[in-house]
Amino acid sequence: MEANIAKLINEQINAELYSAYLYLSFADYYEEEGLCGYANYFEIQAAEERDHALIFRKYLHENGEKVHLKKIDQPKSSFKNYAAPLEAALEHEKLVTSLINKIYEAAHNAHDYRTMNFLNWFIDEQLEEEDNAESMVTRMRIFGSDAKALYDLDAECGSRTYSTPSPLAK
Repeated sequence: MEANIAKLINEQINAELYSAYLYLSFADYYEEEGLCGYANYFEIQAAEERDHALIFRKYLHENGEKVHLKKIDQPKSSFKNYAAPLEAALEHEKLVTSLINKIYEAAHNAHDYRTMNFLNWFIDEQLEEEDNAESMVTRMRIFGSDAKALYDLDAECGSRTYSTPSPLAK
């Protein structure tokens, strides 16, 4: 593996751990606002992001590369309304997609087909992540001002359960 690709994957580990930290801050916000379902949703989202970091970590080890853990920045933790964390999540997922695309481009340029193949799962995952985030924003925008609808959305988010991502289940 080229050094640049290993460096980018190490940076991605940090980005995924930051994502977990960010989503925990969203969970805390919703918990403090009494929207425990949304808190549950983002607690699970944080676990998924942590798992993504572990998948990248495992890949580096499998390829004889060193993992370099870095400081995780503190995320913003105050929000002006219920929609703000959802909008921030959508923008953040778009950023994560761009970071994965950057690794894929580097792997493509280096003819590193193994890394390209490895990243295919993340490319599909990011499509799903962005779609879910967009849906959450849209639904909050449409229904969030109605107390009964917000209650139903919160209950729906509360029913979300965690499942181990397939690359870690191997």
